[in-house]
Amino acid sequence: MTSCAIVGGGLAGFTVHATLRHGGLATGEIAVFGDNPDPAAVWQRRAASIRQREMRSESDGHCYPTSFPGLAAREALRRRTPGPVLRSVCDRYRPSVDEFLAHVERLREHSGWDESFHRARIERIRAVPGGFELEGHGVFRHVLVAPGHPGLARPFELADDPRAVHAYEPHPYAARVAVVGAGMAAATEWRNALETGSTVASVRRREPERRPLNLPRPLFTRRGLAGFHATPPAERVEMLTRLSKPSYPPGQSWDEPLERARREGRFAVAGAPSDADQIICATGFRRGFGHDRLLARLVNEHGVDTAGRWIVLAPDSTVPALTDERRTLALAGAPAQWAFPAADTLVGMKFAAHAFLRRVSRCPTR
Repeated sequence: MTSCAIVGGGLAGFTVHATLRHGGLATGEIAVFGDNPDPAAVWQRRAASIRQREMRSESDGHCYPTSFPGLAAREALRRRTPGPVLRSVCDRYRPSVDEFLAHVERLREHSGWDESFHRARIERIRAVPGGFELEGHGVFRHVLVAPGHPGLARPFELADDPRAVHAYEPHPYAARVAVVGAGMAAATEWRNALETGSTVASVRRREPERRPLNLPRPLFTRRGLAGFHATPPAERVEMLTRLSKPSYPPGQSWDEPLERARREGRFAVAGAPSDADQIICATGFRRGFGHDRLLARLVNEHGVDTAGRWIVLAPDSTVPALTDERRTLALAGAPAQWAFPAADTLVGMKFAAHAFLRRVSRCPTR
């Protein structure tokens, strides 16, 4: 009997599926609904668009259900060198994009992902006695929703500008490039365009923070999360808003090309794109449940609590009003920031996956 459903076939849904399989569920007990059977397809297209070479995540940046052995340990065994493990211990290990994608493909085959996958777009979840009905695909006692980011964010004033392209869409580089934004994608695009010989203007509203991970490291720890979960709603909204400011990693690999280009007159901070031949919108994704049709409908039809642009979740990423001792509705990935601020990272995806597995395992019958 299929007892669990995962709505979303991206990396978050994939990580949850691998965790459920590791926890003892058979492929026939899990139904995954998504648009593409390749769980890395969307992520890979975006990474390729910005010519991403390495993962920002460190030692726990993988989709395996357990932290160890991760990619560092496996690379060390494969290459017969302790180097990757030593770099991991020092938080300096960053696998290549190609290595990460190979890991996803291996895990896809090993976990039986394709046996659980169903190509279908779910746009409505309805609470019914004993579980949740998914648009004619059946009733499931435990449902985890991982729809990903709700689309690319584009500055309103550039909507009709023929020079504009989003960083996460395929594009070449013109002679004079303006990059709007100041986060990881923007920093990557500065470097990419400079390497092709372009002159680059960085158009930004604020100075980016420099940190190795998407968020401050304490928020990835049990103690840091406990403090986060203890904050009242208004304070948590303010905190999440503040944490959404742009950032990219520190280090000479980022700083040296920019400093060299400054000296050559090919890189500068600007207030507007003005005379650029091309405008790259490195402005990330739309934010908030209101931009996602499925989540917006869930909130409106079931009176789910919200705060700001976030759905209010319990610390285990479940929706309190629709979860009890016999059924579970949980979120993972980008929409689950209320429970884990870095929910859209691989570490955050595993956090939601393990919490979901615990709920499923405690249920009297699957």
